[in-house]
Amino acid sequence: MEMINSIGRRKASTARVYFFKGEGKITINGKDYKDYFPMPSIQATLLDPLVIAQSVGLYNIKVTVDGGGFKGQAEAIRLGISRSLVKINEDNKKPLKEKKYLTRDAREVERKKFGKPKARKSFQFSKR
Repeated sequence: MEMINSIGRRKASTARVYFFKGEGKITINGKDYKDYFPMPSIQATLLDPLVIAQSVGLYNIKVTVDGGGFKGQAEAIRLGISRSLVKINEDNKKPLKEKKYLTRDAREVERKKFGKPKARKSFQFSKR
């Protein structure tokens, strides 16, 4: 295995994930993942697929992520990591699928409509 890559998307974020054999180093846009995502809950989101597949510390992961906020980016990376783990070993598919880590969450922000302050909210109605 020289390199395995996959793409993950969530909201407005797109993550390209590259797996290499190594000692478990994860870099996101050239930074360590702990520096890029300082919140422990977001770090746990990234590591969940690796923990489920029992692959922590086996692979170096290089990620380029673009667009969206930190939560959307983290979930896009999680999807990319999950897809790569399935490419590496098909046995990882069942536990990852049970946790819904292989499903693309297609929810996007609804566009604003004209004549309204937001997508669905209306101005106060006055009969008289």
